[in-house]
Amino acid sequence: MPQNQQKGRKTGKDPVETSVPAPLPLNPSLEVNLQEIGKRIGSSSDIVIRNFTNESLSSLSLTFIYIDGLVNADSVNQTVLQPLMENVTLKGDSITAEAAFSMIKDQMLPVGGVKEGKTLEVLLAMLFEGYTLILFEGLQVALAADTSGWEKRSINEPTSQGVIRGPKEGFTESLRTGTSMLRRRLKTTDLRIEEYKIGQRTQTGIAIIYLKGIASEQVLTEIRRRLNNINTDAILESNYIEEFIQDGGLTPFPTMQNTERPDAMAGGILEGQIGIIIDGTPFALLAPSTFFNFFQSSEDYYQRYDISSFLRLIRYGAFFVSMLLPALYIAVTTFHQEMLPTTLLISLAAQREGVPLPALAEALLMELTFDVLREAGVRMPRTIGPAISIVGALVLGQAAVQAGLVSAAMVIVVSFTAISNFVIPSLAIANSIRLIRFVMMFIASTLGLFGIMSFMMVLLIHMAGLRSFGVPYLSPVAPMIPRYLKDIFIRVPLWSMTMRPKTDLGKETRRQGPNQKPQPVEGANQGEAEQPKPQGEGPA
Repeated sequence: MPQNQQKGRKTGKDPVETSVPAPLPLNPSLEVNLQEIGKRIGSSSDIVIRNFTNESLSSLSLTFIYIDGLVNADSVNQTVLQPLMENVTLKGDSITAEAAFSMIKDQMLPVGGVKEGKTLEVLLAMLFEGYTLILFEGLQVALAADTSGWEKRSINEPTSQGVIRGPKEGFTESLRTGTSMLRRRLKTTDLRIEEYKIGQRTQTGIAIIYLKGIASEQVLTEIRRRLNNINTDAILESNYIEEFIQDGGLTPFPTMQNTERPDAMAGGILEGQIGIIIDGTPFALLAPSTFFNFFQSSEDYYQRYDISSFLRLIRYGAFFVSMLLPALYIAVTTFHQEMLPTTLLISLAAQREGVPLPALAEALLMELTFDVLREAGVRMPRTIGPAISIVGALVLGQAAVQAGLVSAAMVIVVSFTAISNFVIPSLAIANSIRLIRFVMMFIASTLGLFGIMSFMMVLLIHMAGLRSFGVPYLSPVAPMIPRYLKDIFIRVPLWSMTMRPKTDLGKETRRQGPNQKPQPVEGANQGEAEQPKPQGEGPA
């Protein structure tokens, strides 16, 4: 598998400053090697170093090194220490250090992963991944036994993408757990997993996952190139990778999906997308992604197509409500009162009679108040956070109306806008709408409906020019591909989606056989279907 070791290579700019020295080959002297390791990693209390001599192997001097907390103590004792202490295979005859090395590697270590290392850099990298190092006196090569077993969070239900019907398990912070969950869902020889190490100081594990023959080779090559060009000292979360490799830097719209659901990633991979799992975070990435991918939920495919289509149309409606409703209220009440029915206009005028603030100030006050309450609900302890956010919104809204700071209609508008924002299944696109909404309100307060429509045209042109790894952001609507609209605004029955969606850089492939629509048995609706005859009964 390709490994990106991030050694400060030239990328057209100064490499990241790093204190990591150049690769150093092992010295035949065990004492010299231990001194060099001590210089590099210091005298940390969690690093265990143990010297050992095996008399059965010509009194060969060995040293074990591992990091307490990154290894499974039972595995170290049972698969490394105990076999070498108890195994006595030679009586009388002596063997060379090279022969003893081969015997230990091939016969004495009952552990699945045993690797060789000839430089301190390679060995230290494996030490920080939970391996136990075995250094030999007189040899310039060492062994690393896989004894990793650090504490990790168990598999739980995703917190950001809940469903009523469907799998209830989500990714964890473990890279290997994430790849195993995808392997369990995609039991095919075409599944490919390529791992990288990115970050000079964190050496974070990154895995790109795709289906050979379905994923676009052009997109795959571009993702590899962008990952290899990352020159940084730390990768702590998937957003680090997302910002380094995504298209359209100055845009409010996300061009990569993030998900903590293995079934959602498996579905995307089956449609030709490429998954990226980052060690240390439960949020994985999917690319390329179009605008319409952010309105699709895993649950759309776990219930009837008519209900799924109805809910998806509600999401699109909630998108426009969340983005436009406050701006439309400001524009109509400020510039276009003639558009309102007389009764409604009189009601709004009566509500605003004692309000000292203009419509824009009202909307900004309520929107910012709600954002503060929502942020407080996220940051506060879980036991009191929801209560504070809900009670605070009700109390402050009612108090603001009674105090004459805002009108009751504005409270309704802002509340419905906030609720509509929560309908959208992707938090990334929902946050983008929050920012666009404020711009819309300022434009509506100065230019009215003309400004809103003009800004909508600018947004549409901007979105039409976006690309996600070469794929048009509004595909398959722009450019229009009618036969791929079966899963965009509505979801047609699964038996009618015979072809896998195609991108400009991908290829069209068949995902199921034709004529999958279930057909009724002839005569069944008249009650004339032939009943199976019990065995052993002849004619009457």
